[in-house]
Amino acid sequence: MSPLKSILILLAAYVAVYLEASVGFLRHWLGVQIDLLPCLMVYAALSSNLLTVTLLAILGGMMFDSLSSNLLGVTILPLFIVGFVIHIRRELILRGQFFAQFTLGLGASAFVPLMTLLLLLSKRQIPLLGLGFAWQWVVMTLAGAILTPIVCRVFDRLDHALVYRPTTESSFRPDREIRRGR
Repeated sequence: MSPLKSILILLAAYVAVYLEASVGFLRHWLGVQIDLLPCLMVYAALSSNLLTVTLLAILGGMMFDSLSSNLLGVTILPLFIVGFVIHIRRELILRGQFFAQFTLGLGASAFVPLMTLLLLLSKRQIPLLGLGFAWQWVVMTLAGAILTPIVCRVFDRLDHALVYRPTTESSFRPDREIRRGR
């Protein structure tokens, strides 16, 4: 894996957190702030190393918590758990398939807010719970499931366009003449 892929993933986390905090038309229209970090974590866990997953969990979680009303650092553990579980089982996952990406995005986008809520409750914080939370959780989960295959496609194209791939050479030359007979 090239360091460029790790840098692009971390840069995308920075841009995603900035857009979540600054762009408000979707939040005002749906009443929900869409979280892109679980989508990025799914891609990072499927296609990069454990160091990138850990850096994304720490840096992404700290950036997200610093711009939200969460306690600082509470999002790190849920993001890391999602990334670690997917990373250790990535050989068994059909990472290029739309359905697998959709399902992993659905699970990650559902798990991260619930685990964050559980951690906030264990720290004796009192978040707003009710039908509004249920609506926000459902919309965030579905949006994360829809956006995960898009994020994977965009990063695969960036990887294909920017990362050098050496060609494999064989001993067979197509212009070689093979003589048969006596």
